[in-house]
Amino acid sequence: CCVVSSCFRAGEEEQQAQSKKALKKQQKEAEKAAKKAEKQAKLVSVRQETPVVFDVFSLRLCLSLSWIEADRPLVRVQDLTPEKAEQQIWVRARIHTSRAKGKQCFLVLRHQQFTVQALLAVGDRASKQMVKFAANLTKESIIDVEAVVKKVEQKIESCSQQDVELHVERIFVISQSEARLPLQLEDAVRPEGEGDEVRKVDLIIINLHRNLNTTTSQAIFRLQSGICQLFRDTLINKGFVEIQTPKIISAASEGGANVFTVSYFKTSAYLAQSPQLYKQMCICADFDKVFCVGPVFRAEDSNTHRHLTEFVGLDIEMAFNYHYHEVMDSITDTMVQIFKGLCDRFQTEIQTVNKQYPSEPFKFLEPTLRLEYKEAVAMLKAAGVEMGDEEDLSTPNEKLLGRLVKEKYDTDFYVLDKYPLAVRPFYTMPDPNNPKYSNSYDMFMRGEEILSGAQRIHDAQLLTERAMHHSIDLEKIKAYIDSFRYGAPPHAGGGIGLERVTMLYLGLHNVRQTSMFPRDPKRLTP
Repeated sequence: CCVVSSCFRAGEEEQQAQSKKALKKQQKEAEKAAKKAEKQAKLVSVRQETPVVFDVFSLRLCLSLSWIEADRPLVRVQDLTPEKAEQQIWVRARIHTSRAKGKQCFLVLRHQQFTVQALLAVGDRASKQMVKFAANLTKESIIDVEAVVKKVEQKIESCSQQDVELHVERIFVISQSEARLPLQLEDAVRPEGEGDEVRKVDLIIINLHRNLNTTTSQAIFRLQSGICQLFRDTLINKGFVEIQTPKIISAASEGGANVFTVSYFKTSAYLAQSPQLYKQMCICADFDKVFCVGPVFRAEDSNTHRHLTEFVGLDIEMAFNYHYHEVMDSITDTMVQIFKGLCDRFQTEIQTVNKQYPSEPFKFLEPTLRLEYKEAVAMLKAAGVEMGDEEDLSTPNEKLLGRLVKEKYDTDFYVLDKYPLAVRPFYTMPDPNNPKYSNSYDMFMRGEEILSGAQRIHDAQLLTERAMHHSIDLEKIKAYIDSFRYGAPPHAGGGIGLERVTMLYLGLHNVRQTSMFPRDPKRLTP
């Protein structure tokens, strides 16, 4: 009996011991769960506070995954003015430069072409660790900062926002850049004349994804967008209709050999050199005034400063009542309205580009200066150039003529009218008063051609005769000629290169600087 009682007590003690262990284990698990819940609650709190989770004093980064829809407004860098002094704001920008000095860190923040200085200083709102953390952030990282806008006594010459700076209180990393950059932006925006310009352009194109971040590139392509908008707005106000034309076609647009051939199922097709045929078909269908904006392809092995194998064409075609000068005047007025609009709306962009590439302001006359080809040849001959009356202008002679016109008429924009018929395409209407010349014209900016245009032959019989004169295979252009057999109004037009207009308006020296993703005989990427 005693033995049984002892065994019972031993079993009871063992059960109690196991119960205590289980209780301790449950308590530990409950404490662990509580800590986990507290940590999760903190994480949710941070998520609600900012769209990015970031441990401020470490480089552990979680990308923004659109957890929440925050209503916290972000102020643009360009809007940071003295009127916002003493306001507490949030700004999102890139780190352009950073410099640590004692217990302070100076950042230059950049968004698009605008920059502002930001200051972090050890004090009530920023710890020593936070300042150190900010100083170690890599250039080009995208950050959100909460800061107070402060007026400055002395202008900050190195920033676009010269009258204010930001006193940073909090900082979050949105996207961290790698430390080693393929192209330093300081090199990309170094003023013209410092270094090999040709090599610089090549280097910039190779690292195009980086160069597009520069303040200069931002300004160039925003101004270029403005050219397109002004082109459209002006023509629509003049009663033009915008059309879209095919870029894959069955025959060369202009009957030449400089076309890209592409495989098209069981046959071959071509990339359009021009939308001209389709513009003219619309005129024949009584649209009267049409324009289009789109890519143009030229398979020309030209590695010059002004040629691309793909560019954006701004094309115009218009029926006229009595004389092709009606069309020419409409086009020149459109260009003048573009120049005025750029001057009025894009001064910030123009000044930004001029800091790196200084140039004289673009000048133009109203009405636009119009010279006949004979007058231009006479001016060149008077300047010592030897050339025939019906000889086409070479590139050096174009530039020289531009300088002569500027000296004599004080304009960078002008028209040359009445080109020799021999140097124009077969579809150009001959001059009724002199068979050696034609009803054709070119327009120039700073001595370089930006538009080639003419009155088109709208009579099928005359068009056939002119094609035969140029030894063109009539079968290849049959569809083009046939489009004029059923009544076609007299009309004229022309095509403008967007990138070239941008380059010359800003006084740049390479069309690749004004093509966002340039294509030339040596470049097919990015």
